[in-house]
Amino acid sequence: MTAIALTVAGSDSSGGAGIQADLKTFSAFGVYGASVITALTAQNTRGVTAVEPVTPAFVVAQIEAVLGDLEVGAIKTGMLANAAIVQAVARSLRGVGRPLVVDPVMVATSGDSLLSPDAVEAVRRDLLPLATLLTPNLPEAARLLETSQAASEAEAVAQAQALRALGSAAVLLKGGHDTGQAAVDILCDAAGIRRFERPRIDTPHTHGTGCTLSAAIAALLARGVALADAVERAKSYVWQALQEGRTLGVGHGNGPVDHLFAIRRSPPPS
Repeated sequence: MTAIALTVAGSDSSGGAGIQADLKTFSAFGVYGASVITALTAQNTRGVTAVEPVTPAFVVAQIEAVLGDLEVGAIKTGMLANAAIVQAVARSLRGVGRPLVVDPVMVATSGDSLLSPDAVEAVRRDLLPLATLLTPNLPEAARLLETSQAASEAEAVAQAQALRALGSAAVLLKGGHDTGQAAVDILCDAAGIRRFERPRIDTPHTHGTGCTLSAAIAALLARGVALADAVERAKSYVWQALQEGRTLGVGHGNGPVDHLFAIRRSPPPS
């Protein structure tokens, strides 16, 4: 059967993040993508100018429609906008029995807020205990733990462990917001601590990297890949997409990564 992944997230009108990034990433891994839209955003590579959340009832209707028909192999959540949507999504996904990757999207690459303040507690209380994998960046981890951002790898490990204690089966704490020559992600799960390292790429074109990484992991989980291997392969994919995105030339601000770099290298259909 064709592997299917579901993304529950916001729409990015410029195509670099959110639902659009997730569906491109699913396609890059040969996975059929389904989607549940939680919010509409008016945004581009320079910033977010407007956000229109979908009603929680309609978010639930979308989830029920997809799961009632498609054999979804894995699910990821992204931008959930507000507490009511977080709670509705959590109720709908409780007990579905599919791997769930939770990307706690709080702030866009441009710095604009994508999650209302009252929703942070709902994410902690209602969504984290359902997660197969939680994928926060350093600022998001600090926000979820109500502490300062990790300033060293040892502090990042401690925060990953603290986040896992909130209920997620595993935590991948992303080091992209750190400094230094290497970008180090920390995976904390029942097997212990593992680190995934790649050389840091000097580029402003990082729009959608978090969405893309979590979508890549979900796509691989939908194909039956083990979690640690899925993280390793997803990180390699995002690293290459960042490399290729430096010359993609989309927009005049923080441009997107190149989700379809492998397809661009192939000859077009005749």
